[in-house]
Amino acid sequence: MNEIDAILADIRKKVFKPIYVLMGDEPYYIDLITTEIKKHALKEEERGFNEMVFYARDTNVDEVVSSAKRFPMMAERQLIIVKEAQDWSRTIDGLSVYAANPQPSTVLVINYKYKTLDKRKAFYKAVSKSGAVIESKSLYENKVAHWIHDYLKQQQYDIVPKAAQMLVEFLGNDLSKIANELEKLGLLFPKGHQITPDDVETNIGISKDFNVFELRNAIGNRDVSRAYKIAEHFGHNPKEHPLVLTVGMLFSYFAQILQYHALTDHSPRSVASALGINPYFVKDYTLAAKNYPMKYASRNISLLREYDVKSKGVGVREIYDGDLLRELVHRLMH
Repeated sequence: MNEIDAILADIRKKVFKPIYVLMGDEPYYIDLITTEIKKHALKEEERGFNEMVFYARDTNVDEVVSSAKRFPMMAERQLIIVKEAQDWSRTIDGLSVYAANPQPSTVLVINYKYKTLDKRKAFYKAVSKSGAVIESKSLYENKVAHWIHDYLKQQQYDIVPKAAQMLVEFLGNDLSKIANELEKLGLLFPKGHQITPDDVETNIGISKDFNVFELRNAIGNRDVSRAYKIAEHFGHNPKEHPLVLTVGMLFSYFAQILQYHALTDHSPRSVASALGINPYFVKDYTLAAKNYPMKYASRNISLLREYDVKSKGVGVREIYDGDLLRELVHRLMH
C-alpha cells in the first residue's frame, strides 16, 4: 500500500516514470493508477494527438514499441496505455529492448491483470530499472474493513464498524465493487457524515438484521431465537444467501474462536491483532469463546466441514438448503 500511495503522490505532482507495469490479481489499484495517469499526464486539448489506448489481443509488441518511440505533438509527453496485456504472456519479453532505453517523452502504461510477470525475464528486470512495476494483491477479507475505513477517511467520511462489516460480508474483498458502493453513499451524505448500518441497509440493500455477520453473532451469543429467525430468512432467500458461502463464513468464525483460545494474551489489542478484527468486535469474540470452549469450538469446526460437503450436494438427497442450514444452526448451538 505504501508503494502504491507513493506512486499516486508522484503522479498527482506530474512526476512520471517512462514505463509502468501494473500487474496482479486485484484490478482496483491497476485501474486506479491508470485513471490517475490519464488524468494528470496530459491536458484535455493534448489528448487527441498524444493519447493512445491499445488492447493486447488486437495489436502486437512491435506496433506498441513503434508508437512509443515517436515524439509527442505540441505537448510535453505522450501517453500510451496497453490494456489486457496478460494476453501477451508469451511475447511481452519483446518489450525488453525498449524498456532498457525508453523514450523519455513517452509514458507507457501496461495493464497486466490477474497475472504477474516472471521476475527472471528480461522485460521485468529492465522495467524495474527504468520504470515501475506495481503488484496489486487481493486483500484478505479480515483486512477489508480497515481498508473501507481508510478509504472513507480520505474522502472525509467515517463509518460505524458494524456497517463496514456488513459491506465485507456482502461484497467480500472485491475492492472495485466496494469503492463503487462507497461512492454512491458519498453522493448522498455531506462530508463528515458517519455511515451507519441503517445507511447501508437503506441505500445499498444489505439488511442490517439478516446477514451472515448477525447470524455469527447470534450463534456466538447463543441467542437461539435470533439465530433460528436469521436461518429461516436465509432459507427463504437462497440466492441472496447461498448456503455454501454461509457455511464458509461460519467456518472462518469458529476458526477465529479456536485461535482466541490458543492466545496467551487476551487483551483487546492483542486479540484484535491476532484475529485480524476491529477492536470494537473483541468483546463479541470474548463472549463467544466463553460460550464455546475449545472442545465445542473444535466440534463445530468438524460439523461445518461436514455441512460444507453437504452444501455442495454430496451425500444428501432432496433436501433444501434452508433445511440444511436450520439443522446446522441447531447442531452448532446444542
